[in-house]
Amino acid sequence: MKNLRITVNGTAYDVQVEELGGSAAPASAPAPAAKPAAPVPAPAASGSDGAVKVTAPMPGTVVRIEVGTGDSVKAGQDLVFIEAMKMETPVKAAQDGTIASVNVAKGEAVETGKVLITMN
Repeated sequence: MKNLRITVNGTAYDVQVEELGGSAAPASAPAPAAKPAAPVPAPAASGSDGAVKVTAPMPGTVVRIEVGTGDSVKAGQDLVFIEAMKMETPVKAAQDGTIASVNVAKGEAVETGKVLITMN
């Protein structure tokens, strides 16, 4: 058995994986259910960055940016749209706030976890 940590949509899970084949012996007891790991707090903002970081949930291409620096937003409001596998996915505000910075441009390729926008 190997203990691994995987992250799905920003949530970390500790899991046990059994290697099959070869001379590995089967596990004698079932593995406990995966439980979310404690969230890691984001580092404090510096410079003109906002205190709240809005990150890309998946790799893709930025196809639309709905807000600009200084805009007031409400929780659940669309901020950016990312295209992945021919589907546009909205990235929404998790809370009310003001846009401190927009860190991407339309057409830019982004990886999972890239900071798209910061908010205060």
